Amino acid sequence: MVQHVSIEIIHLTSDQQKQACASIMSNTEPWVTLGRSYEDSLALFSDPAKECFGSFEDAQLTGFLVIDLNGPFRGYIQSVCAIPSKRGSGLGSRLIGFAEERIFRVSPNAFICVSDFNLRAKKLYQRLGYEVIGELKEFIIPGHSEILTRKTIGPLLTFISG
Repeated sequence: MVQHVSIEIIHLTSDQQKQACASIMSNTEPWVTLGRSYEDSLALFSDPAKECFGSFEDAQLTGFLVIDLNGPFRGYIQSVCAIPSKRGSGLGSRLIGFAEERIFRVSPNAFICVSDFNLRAKKLYQRLGYEVIGELKEFIIPGHSEILTRKTIGPLLTFISG
């Protein structure tokens, strides 16, 4: 008998949830290679300009998502993570799908940056329809680039006037 697992994606509200996400971020790839500290991570999850969500299975944190709906890349998925034991399970795709639903209500474009060394994430984003639109050489750390990708449902002008 196949048991269906219920994943709930909710807005992060408690300090405990934010601290748990910051701990995961600062101790897993790609953020370890990018030099993201616990303090930097916690500041991200505490930034009121960001929309932060956690995925939970049986009240256990399984992943997180940070969306930025401000600035020049309105609809930027700043961070997405499935905990290591959930990678390859479809959780990342589900988190990105959740982000797209939120973003496409206010913008026709969803953006994600991916580190050039994060091959698994690059494949996932490509499979989900994200196209490379630019490379930011040595943007965060020496010797590596951040690849800017975009998924669109149409031109901005059509979206605004439609």
